[in-house]
Amino acid sequence: MRHHQAEWRGSPIAPACNPRFLERQCRKESITVGQTLILTGTQAAALAAKLCRVQVVAAYPITPQSKIPEVLSEYVEKGELQAEFVRVESEHSAMGVCISASIVGARVFTATAANGLAYMHEQLHWAAGARLPIVMPVTNRGLGAPWTILNDMQDTIAQRDTGWMQFYCMNNQEVLDQVILAYKVAEQLMIPTMVCFDGFRLSHTMMPVTVPSQEEVDAFLPPYRPLYTITAETPVNINPVVMTDPLPDPEGNLCPSYMGFRYRLQESFDQAAPVIAVAGREYGERFGRSYEDCLYRYKTEDADFLFVTMGSLASEASETTDLLREEGVNAGVIGLRVFRPFPVQELVKSIRKARNIAVIEKAISYGYEGALNTELKAALFSCNGHRPAVFNYIVGLGGKDVKPADLLEAAHDTIRSAENKTVQKHARWLGYGV
Repeated sequence: MRHHQAEWRGSPIAPACNPRFLERQCRKESITVGQTLILTGTQAAALAAKLCRVQVVAAYPITPQSKIPEVLSEYVEKGELQAEFVRVESEHSAMGVCISASIVGARVFTATAANGLAYMHEQLHWAAGARLPIVMPVTNRGLGAPWTILNDMQDTIAQRDTGWMQFYCMNNQEVLDQVILAYKVAEQLMIPTMVCFDGFRLSHTMMPVTVPSQEEVDAFLPPYRPLYTITAETPVNINPVVMTDPLPDPEGNLCPSYMGFRYRLQESFDQAAPVIAVAGREYGERFGRSYEDCLYRYKTEDADFLFVTMGSLASEASETTDLLREEGVNAGVIGLRVFRPFPVQELVKSIRKARNIAVIEKAISYGYEGALNTELKAALFSCNGHRPAVFNYIVGLGGKDVKPADLLEAAHDTIRSAENKTVQKHARWLGYGV
Protein backbone atom coordinates (compact mmCIF):
# COMPACT_ATOMS: atom_id res chain seq x y z
CA MET A 1 0.00 0.00 0.00
CA ARG A 2 2.10 2.86 -1.27
CA HIS A 3 0.02 5.59 0.36
CA HIS A 4 0.40 4.01 3.77
CA GLN A 5 4.17 3.71 3.28
CA ALA A 6 4.33 7.36 2.37
CA GLU A 7 2.58 8.23 5.62
CA TRP A 8 5.02 6.00 7.51
CA ARG A 9 8.06 7.80 6.07
CA GLY A 10 6.56 11.12 7.05
CA SER A 11 5.81 10.09 10.63
CA PRO A 12 7.90 11.85 13.29
CA ILE A 13 8.28 8.55 15.16
CA ALA A 14 9.04 6.30 12.20
CA PRO A 15 12.53 5.38 13.56
CA ALA A 16 10.96 3.94 16.71
CA CYS A 17 9.89 0.66 15.08
CA ASN A 18 10.76 -1.79 17.84
CA PRO A 19 7.53 -3.76 18.51
CA ARG A 20 7.95 -3.68 22.30
CA PHE A 21 8.49 0.07 22.23
CA LEU A 22 5.40 0.51 20.06
CA GLU A 23 3.31 -1.67 22.37
CA ARG A 24 4.30 0.49 25.34
CA GLN A 25 3.49 3.63 23.36
CA CYS A 26 0.03 2.32 22.50
CA ARG A 27 -0.81 1.83 26.16
CA LYS A 28 0.28 5.17 27.55
CA GLU A 29 -2.47 6.84 29.51
CA SER A 30 -1.40 10.41 28.72
CA ILE A 31 -1.95 11.36 25.08
CA THR A 32 -1.33 14.87 23.84
CA VAL A 33 -3.12 16.70 21.04
CA GLY A 34 -1.97 15.47 17.67
CA GLN A 35 0.41 12.84 19.05
CA THR A 36 1.24 10.23 16.44
CA LEU A 37 1.45 6.58 17.45
CA ILE A 38 2.08 3.46 15.41
CA LEU A 39 -1.05 1.36 15.90
CA THR A 40 -2.73 -1.69 14.48
CA GLY A 41 -6.33 -1.30 13.41
CA THR A 42 -7.55 -3.18 16.47
CA GLN A 43 -5.49 -0.97 18.79
CA ALA A 44 -6.87 2.12 17.04
CA ALA A 45 -10.45 0.88 17.53
CA ALA A 46 -9.88 0.14 21.22
CA LEU A 47 -8.20 3.50 21.80
CA ALA A 48 -11.10 5.26 20.09
CA ALA A 49 -13.56 3.49 22.38
CA LYS A 50 -11.54 4.67 25.37
CA LEU A 51 -11.51 8.25 24.08
CA CYS A 52 -15.30 8.02 23.66
CA ARG A 53 -15.58 7.05 27.34
CA VAL A 54 -17.68 3.96 26.67
CA GLN A 55 -19.42 2.75 29.82
CA VAL A 56 -20.11 -0.91 28.98
CA VAL A 57 -17.90 -3.22 26.93
CA ALA A 58 -19.31 -6.61 25.89
CA ALA A 59 -16.29 -8.82 25.20
CA TYR A 60 -16.11 -11.99 23.18
CA PRO A 61 -13.06 -12.90 21.10
CA ILE A 62 -12.98 -13.88 17.46
CA THR A 63 -10.08 -13.56 15.05
CA PRO A 64 -9.11 -10.98 13.84
CA GLN A 65 -10.80 -8.59 16.31
CA SER A 66 -9.72 -10.30 19.56
CA LYS A 67 -7.12 -7.63 20.33
CA ILE A 68 -9.85 -5.00 20.71
CA PRO A 69 -11.36 -6.41 23.95
CA GLU A 70 -7.87 -7.40 25.14
CA VAL A 71 -6.65 -3.80 24.95
CA LEU A 72 -9.88 -2.49 26.49
CA SER A 73 -9.60 -4.98 29.36
CA GLU A 74 -6.18 -3.53 30.18
CA TYR A 75 -7.57 0.01 30.10
CA VAL A 76 -10.30 -1.03 32.55
CA GLU A 77 -7.93 -3.02 34.79
CA LYS A 78 -5.51 -0.08 35.04
CA GLY A 79 -8.31 2.36 35.82
CA GLU A 80 -7.77 4.30 32.60
CA LEU A 81 -11.33 3.56 31.46
CA GLN A 82 -14.27 3.62 33.86
CA ALA A 83 -16.45 0.94 32.29
CA GLU A 84 -18.17 -2.33 33.02
CA PHE A 85 -16.22 -5.04 31.17
CA VAL A 86 -18.66 -7.91 30.62
CA ARG A 87 -17.24 -11.26 29.51
CA VAL A 88 -19.95 -13.20 27.68
CA GLU A 89 -20.27 -16.70 26.26
CA SER A 90 -21.13 -15.79 22.66
CA GLU A 91 -21.54 -12.99 20.16
CA HIS A 92 -25.32 -13.30 20.47
CA SER A 93 -24.97 -12.59 24.18
CA ALA A 94 -22.52 -9.74 23.51
CA MET A 95 -25.15 -7.92 21.51
CA GLY A 96 -27.75 -8.76 24.16
CA VAL A 97 -25.58 -7.03 26.78
CA CYS A 98 -25.18 -4.00 24.52
CA ILE A 99 -28.92 -3.81 23.92
CA SER A 100 -29.77 -4.01 27.63
CA ALA A 101 -27.12 -1.49 28.68
CA SER A 102 -28.00 0.93 25.92
CA ILE A 103 -31.70 0.81 26.83
CA VAL A 104 -30.90 1.99 30.34
CA GLY A 105 -28.74 4.85 29.06
CA ALA A 106 -25.13 3.63 28.81
CA ARG A 107 -22.73 4.30 25.95
CA VAL A 108 -21.89 0.75 24.87
CA PHE A 109 -19.31 -0.97 22.70
CA THR A 110 -18.52 -4.38 21.28
CA ALA A 111 -16.66 -5.78 18.29
CA THR A 112 -16.86 -8.90 16.15
CA ALA A 113 -16.16 -10.47 12.76
CA ALA A 114 -17.40 -13.06 10.26
CA ASN A 115 -19.38 -15.95 11.80
CA GLY A 116 -19.58 -14.03 15.08
CA LEU A 117 -21.41 -11.24 13.27
CA ALA A 118 -23.65 -13.82 11.63
CA TYR A 119 -24.44 -15.30 15.06
CA MET A 120 -25.60 -11.82 16.14
CA HIS A 121 -28.02 -11.56 13.23
CA GLU A 122 -31.27 -11.74 15.22
CA GLN A 123 -29.98 -9.23 17.77
CA LEU A 124 -28.82 -6.82 15.06
CA HIS A 125 -32.43 -6.43 13.96
CA TRP A 126 -33.50 -5.95 17.57
CA ALA A 127 -30.90 -3.24 18.24
CA ALA A 128 -31.95 -1.30 15.14
CA GLY A 129 -35.67 -1.70 15.85
CA ALA A 130 -35.15 -0.48 19.42
CA ARG A 131 -33.28 2.59 18.03
CA LEU A 132 -30.16 2.04 20.13
CA PRO A 133 -26.96 3.98 19.23
CA ILE A 134 -24.59 1.03 19.62
CA VAL A 135 -21.21 1.32 17.87
CA MET A 136 -19.52 -1.91 16.80
CA PRO A 137 -16.25 -2.26 14.87
CA VAL A 138 -16.25 -5.26 12.55
CA THR A 139 -12.91 -6.57 11.33
CA ASN A 140 -14.04 -7.93 7.99
CA ARG A 141 -13.31 -11.63 7.54
CA GLY A 142 -14.54 -14.34 5.19
CA LEU A 143 -17.42 -16.52 6.36
CA GLY A 144 -17.22 -20.30 6.79
CA ALA A 145 -17.53 -22.87 5.41
CA PRO A 146 -14.87 -23.62 4.28
CA TRP A 147 -13.09 -21.90 7.15
CA THR A 148 -10.85 -18.92 6.67
CA ILE A 149 -9.58 -16.36 9.14
CA LEU A 150 -8.58 -13.97 6.36
CA ASN A 151 -10.26 -10.95 4.86
CA ASP A 152 -13.19 -10.21 2.62
CA MET A 153 -16.38 -8.17 3.14
CA GLN A 154 -18.99 -10.89 2.86
CA ASP A 155 -19.78 -10.68 6.58
CA THR A 156 -20.91 -7.05 6.77
CA ILE A 157 -22.38 -6.84 3.28
CA ALA A 158 -24.59 -9.81 4.24
CA GLN A 159 -25.93 -7.69 7.15
CA ARG A 160 -26.69 -4.56 5.13
CA ASP A 161 -30.46 -4.89 5.61
CA THR A 162 -30.49 -5.17 9.41
CA GLY A 163 -31.04 -1.44 9.97
CA TRP A 164 -27.46 -0.53 10.94
CA MET A 165 -25.43 2.25 9.41
CA GLN A 166 -22.17 0.97 7.91
CA PHE A 167 -18.94 2.99 7.69
CA TYR A 168 -15.88 1.56 5.88
CA CYS A 169 -12.25 2.48 6.63
CA MET A 170 -9.34 2.74 4.21
CA ASN A 171 -6.56 2.85 6.85
CA ASN A 172 -6.02 2.80 10.60
CA GLN A 173 -6.35 6.56 10.97
CA GLU A 174 -9.86 6.23 9.63
CA VAL A 175 -10.56 3.38 12.08
CA LEU A 176 -9.91 5.66 15.05
CA ASP A 177 -11.67 8.65 13.51
CA GLN A 178 -14.71 6.73 12.29
CA VAL A 179 -15.38 5.10 15.67
CA ILE A 180 -15.51 8.54 17.29
CA LEU A 181 -17.64 9.89 14.45
CA ALA A 182 -19.94 6.88 14.66
CA TYR A 183 -20.93 7.71 18.24
CA LYS A 184 -21.54 11.34 17.30
CA VAL A 185 -23.85 10.38 14.44
CA ALA A 186 -25.51 7.32 16.01
CA GLU A 187 -26.51 9.25 19.14
CA GLN A 188 -28.17 11.96 17.05
CA LEU A 189 -30.04 9.62 14.74
CA MET A 190 -30.57 6.80 17.27
CA ILE A 191 -29.33 4.21 14.76
CA PRO A 192 -26.67 1.58 15.58
CA THR A 193 -23.50 1.71 13.50
CA MET A 194 -20.85 -0.73 12.27
CA VAL A 195 -17.34 0.59 11.66
CA CYS A 196 -15.91 -1.89 9.18
CA PHE A 197 -12.24 -2.44 8.39
CA ASP A 198 -10.30 -5.19 6.67
CA GLY A 199 -9.15 -8.04 8.86
CA PHE A 200 -5.35 -8.47 8.99
CA ARG A 201 -4.80 -5.96 6.19
CA LEU A 202 -5.73 -3.25 8.68
CA SER A 203 -6.50 -5.02 11.96
CA HIS A 204 -2.96 -6.40 12.34
CA THR A 205 -0.96 -3.93 10.25
CA MET A 206 0.83 -1.09 12.06
CA MET A 207 0.36 2.40 10.67
CA PRO A 208 0.85 5.97 11.94
CA VAL A 209 -2.30 7.23 13.67
CA THR A 210 -2.69 10.79 14.93
CA VAL A 211 -4.56 10.65 18.23
CA PRO A 212 -6.58 13.57 19.61
CA SER A 213 -6.50 14.42 23.31
CA GLN A 214 -9.20 13.25 25.69
CA GLU A 215 -10.22 16.88 26.24
CA GLU A 216 -10.70 17.45 22.51
CA VAL A 217 -12.79 14.30 22.11
CA ASP A 218 -14.89 15.27 25.13
CA ALA A 219 -15.58 18.64 23.51
CA PHE A 220 -16.60 16.93 20.25
CA LEU A 221 -18.56 14.07 21.82
CA PRO A 222 -20.53 15.04 24.95
CA PRO A 223 -21.88 12.36 27.30
CA TYR A 224 -24.69 10.26 25.89
CA ARG A 225 -28.11 11.45 26.97
CA PRO A 226 -30.83 8.84 26.31
CA LEU A 227 -34.25 9.93 25.15
CA TYR A 228 -35.91 8.46 28.23
CA THR A 229 -34.94 7.36 31.74
CA ILE A 230 -35.65 3.93 33.16
CA THR A 231 -35.58 3.38 36.91
CA ALA A 232 -37.17 0.96 39.35
CA GLU A 233 -39.50 3.78 40.43
CA THR A 234 -40.54 4.63 36.86
CA PRO A 235 -40.80 1.32 34.95
CA VAL A 236 -41.25 1.43 31.21
CA ASN A 237 -42.35 -1.36 28.90
CA ILE A 238 -39.74 -1.50 26.13
CA ASN A 239 -40.56 -2.95 22.70
CA PRO A 240 -43.85 -4.72 23.49
CA VAL A 241 -45.84 -6.59 20.87
CA VAL A 242 -47.48 -4.07 18.55
CA MET A 243 -50.47 -4.50 16.29
CA THR A 244 -50.80 -4.01 12.54
CA ASP A 245 -52.73 -0.76 13.07
CA PRO A 246 -52.00 2.17 15.43
CA LEU A 247 -53.58 1.94 18.88
CA PRO A 248 -53.98 4.52 21.66
CA ASP A 249 -51.86 4.31 24.81
CA PRO A 250 -53.40 4.70 28.33
CA GLU A 251 -53.28 8.50 27.91
CA GLY A 252 -55.07 8.30 24.58
CA ASN A 253 -52.04 9.10 22.39
CA LEU A 254 -52.03 7.16 19.15
CA CYS A 255 -48.96 4.86 18.98
CA PRO A 256 -47.31 3.59 15.80
CA SER A 257 -48.06 0.20 14.36
CA TYR A 258 -45.26 -2.22 13.49
CA MET A 259 -45.07 -0.78 9.98
CA GLY A 260 -45.01 2.70 11.50
CA PHE A 261 -41.90 1.84 13.50
CA ARG A 262 -40.22 0.51 10.35
CA TYR A 263 -41.17 3.67 8.46
CA ARG A 264 -39.65 5.87 11.15
CA LEU A 265 -36.36 3.96 10.98
CA GLN A 266 -36.23 4.35 7.21
CA GLU A 267 -37.11 8.04 7.58
CA SER A 268 -34.10 8.49 9.90
CA PHE A 269 -31.86 6.80 7.31
CA ASP A 270 -33.22 9.18 4.68
CA GLN A 271 -32.23 12.10 6.91
CA ALA A 272 -28.81 10.70 7.85
CA ALA A 273 -26.60 12.09 5.06
CA PRO A 274 -26.56 15.74 6.25
CA VAL A 275 -26.07 14.64 9.86
CA ILE A 276 -23.03 12.58 8.83
CA ALA A 277 -21.70 15.47 6.73
CA VAL A 278 -22.06 18.05 9.51
CA ALA A 279 -20.40 15.76 12.06
CA GLY A 280 -17.62 15.01 9.58
CA ARG A 281 -17.04 18.71 8.91
CA GLU A 282 -16.94 19.50 12.63
CA TYR A 283 -14.46 16.66 13.11
CA GLY A 284 -12.26 18.20 10.44
CA GLU A 285 -12.46 21.63 12.04
CA ARG A 286 -11.36 20.22 15.39
CA PHE A 287 -8.85 17.56 14.36
CA GLY A 288 -7.72 18.49 10.85
CA ARG A 289 -9.19 15.42 9.10
CA SER A 290 -12.55 16.14 7.53
CA TYR A 291 -15.13 13.45 6.81
CA GLU A 292 -17.73 15.82 5.46
CA ASP A 293 -17.38 13.99 2.14
CA CYS A 294 -18.67 10.43 2.49
CA LEU A 295 -16.44 9.46 -0.46
CA TYR A 296 -12.68 9.10 -0.73
CA ARG A 297 -11.60 10.69 -4.03
CA TYR A 298 -8.30 10.28 -5.82
CA LYS A 299 -7.56 12.06 -9.10
CA THR A 300 -11.23 12.23 -10.03
CA GLU A 301 -11.34 15.77 -11.43
CA ASP A 302 -10.53 14.80 -15.02
CA ALA A 303 -11.07 11.04 -14.81
CA ASP A 304 -12.94 9.31 -17.62
CA PHE A 305 -12.21 5.90 -16.06
CA LEU A 306 -12.98 5.24 -12.39
CA PHE A 307 -12.46 2.48 -9.87
CA VAL A 308 -15.35 2.38 -7.38
CA THR A 309 -14.66 0.35 -4.25
CA MET A 310 -14.59 0.33 -0.43
CA GLY A 311 -12.14 -0.25 2.43
CA SER A 312 -8.42 -0.76 1.97
CA LEU A 313 -8.96 -1.67 -1.70
CA ALA A 314 -9.05 2.08 -2.30
CA SER A 315 -5.30 2.12 -1.58
CA GLU A 316 -4.53 -0.54 -4.19
CA ALA A 317 -6.87 1.22 -6.62
CA SER A 318 -5.02 4.52 -6.04
CA GLU A 319 -1.68 2.89 -6.80
CA THR A 320 -3.12 1.31 -9.93
CA THR A 321 -4.54 4.67 -10.96
CA ASP A 322 -1.01 6.09 -10.98
CA LEU A 323 0.09 3.23 -13.26
CA LEU A 324 -2.85 3.85 -15.59
CA ARG A 325 -2.00 7.56 -15.72
CA GLU A 326 1.48 6.59 -16.88
CA GLU A 327 -0.21 4.68 -19.72
CA GLY A 328 -2.15 7.78 -20.69
CA VAL A 329 -5.48 6.74 -19.13
CA ASN A 330 -7.22 9.48 -17.14
CA ALA A 331 -8.05 7.22 -14.21
CA GLY A 332 -9.34 7.95 -10.72
CA VAL A 333 -10.74 6.31 -7.59
CA ILE A 334 -13.97 6.66 -5.64
CA GLY A 335 -13.99 4.86 -2.29
CA LEU A 336 -17.20 4.72 -0.25
CA ARG A 337 -16.71 5.60 3.40
CA VAL A 338 -20.45 5.17 4.00
CA PHE A 339 -22.34 2.22 2.53
CA ARG A 340 -25.48 2.52 4.66
CA PRO A 341 -27.15 4.92 4.17
CA PHE A 342 -26.18 4.50 0.51
CA PRO A 343 -24.81 7.86 -0.76
CA VAL A 344 -26.87 8.03 -3.96
CA GLN A 345 -26.60 11.73 -4.77
CA GLU A 346 -22.93 12.08 -3.86
CA LEU A 347 -21.98 8.97 -5.83
CA VAL A 348 -23.92 9.97 -8.95
CA LYS A 349 -22.35 13.44 -8.92
CA SER A 350 -18.86 12.03 -8.43
CA ILE A 351 -19.00 9.93 -11.60
CA ARG A 352 -20.71 12.43 -13.87
CA LYS A 353 -17.60 12.82 -16.09
CA ALA A 354 -16.58 9.17 -16.25
CA ARG A 355 -17.25 7.03 -19.31
CA ASN A 356 -16.18 3.68 -17.85
CA ILE A 357 -16.35 2.33 -14.29
CA ALA A 358 -14.86 -0.80 -12.75
CA VAL A 359 -16.59 -1.70 -9.47
CA ILE A 360 -14.13 -3.74 -7.37
CA GLU A 361 -15.64 -5.78 -4.52
CA LYS A 362 -14.65 -8.31 -1.87
CA ALA A 363 -18.15 -9.74 -1.61
CA ILE A 364 -20.78 -11.35 -3.85
CA SER A 365 -24.56 -11.46 -3.68
CA TYR A 366 -24.91 -15.09 -4.70
CA GLY A 367 -27.07 -15.58 -7.75
CA TYR A 368 -26.37 -12.11 -9.13
CA GLU A 369 -23.32 -9.84 -8.65
CA GLY A 370 -21.56 -7.63 -6.11
CA ALA A 371 -23.93 -5.59 -3.93
CA LEU A 372 -22.04 -2.33 -4.49
CA ASN A 373 -22.30 -2.81 -8.26
CA THR A 374 -26.04 -3.45 -8.06
CA GLU A 375 -26.64 -0.39 -5.94
CA LEU A 376 -24.47 1.86 -8.08
CA LYS A 377 -26.42 0.84 -11.18
CA ALA A 378 -29.71 1.38 -9.33
CA ALA A 379 -28.54 4.87 -8.32
CA LEU A 380 -27.68 5.69 -11.93
CA PHE A 381 -30.99 4.30 -13.18
CA SER A 382 -33.00 6.48 -10.82
CA CYS A 383 -31.21 9.66 -11.93
CA ASN A 384 -31.68 11.28 -15.30
CA GLY A 385 -28.58 12.06 -17.30
CA HIS A 386 -25.16 10.50 -17.76
CA ARG A 387 -24.85 6.71 -17.44
CA PRO A 388 -21.34 5.33 -17.88
CA ALA A 389 -20.51 1.73 -18.72
CA VAL A 390 -20.28 -0.21 -15.43
CA PHE A 391 -18.38 -3.50 -15.04
CA ASN A 392 -18.10 -5.59 -11.89
CA TYR A 393 -15.08 -7.52 -10.56
CA ILE A 394 -14.96 -9.83 -7.54
CA VAL A 395 -11.54 -10.03 -5.91
CA GLY A 396 -9.77 -10.93 -2.69
CA LEU A 397 -12.23 -13.40 -1.16
CA GLY A 398 -10.79 -15.30 1.78
CA GLY A 399 -7.74 -13.06 1.93
CA LYS A 400 -6.60 -13.64 -1.66
CA ASP A 401 -3.99 -10.97 -2.31
CA VAL A 402 -5.13 -8.20 -4.66
CA LYS A 403 -2.23 -6.88 -6.69
CA PRO A 404 -2.07 -3.76 -8.86
CA ALA A 405 -1.72 -6.18 -11.80
CA ASP A 406 -5.19 -7.57 -10.99
CA LEU A 407 -6.71 -4.10 -10.99
CA LEU A 408 -4.83 -3.19 -14.17
CA GLU A 409 -6.44 -6.23 -15.77
CA ALA A 410 -9.86 -5.07 -14.57
CA ALA A 411 -9.25 -1.57 -15.94
CA HIS A 412 -8.06 -2.79 -19.33
CA ASP A 413 -10.96 -5.25 -19.55
CA THR A 414 -13.46 -2.51 -18.69
CA ILE A 415 -12.10 -0.03 -21.22
CA ARG A 416 -11.82 -2.67 -23.98
CA SER A 417 -15.32 -4.06 -23.30
CA ALA A 418 -16.85 -0.58 -23.29
CA GLU A 419 -15.18 0.29 -26.60
CA ASN A 420 -16.57 -2.93 -28.09
CA LYS A 421 -20.00 -2.18 -26.57
CA THR A 422 -19.89 -5.50 -24.75
CA VAL A 423 -22.56 -6.03 -22.09
CA GLN A 424 -21.29 -7.78 -18.95
CA LYS A 425 -23.75 -10.55 -18.07
CA HIS A 426 -22.00 -11.73 -14.91
CA ALA A 427 -19.49 -10.27 -12.50
CA ARG A 428 -15.98 -11.31 -13.44
CA TRP A 429 -13.89 -13.07 -10.78
CA LEU A 430 -10.17 -12.26 -10.70
CA GLY A 431 -7.49 -14.45 -9.13
CA TYR A 432 -9.75 -17.27 -7.94
CA GLY A 433 -7.61 -20.10 -9.37
CA VAL A 434 -9.23 -23.49 -9.83
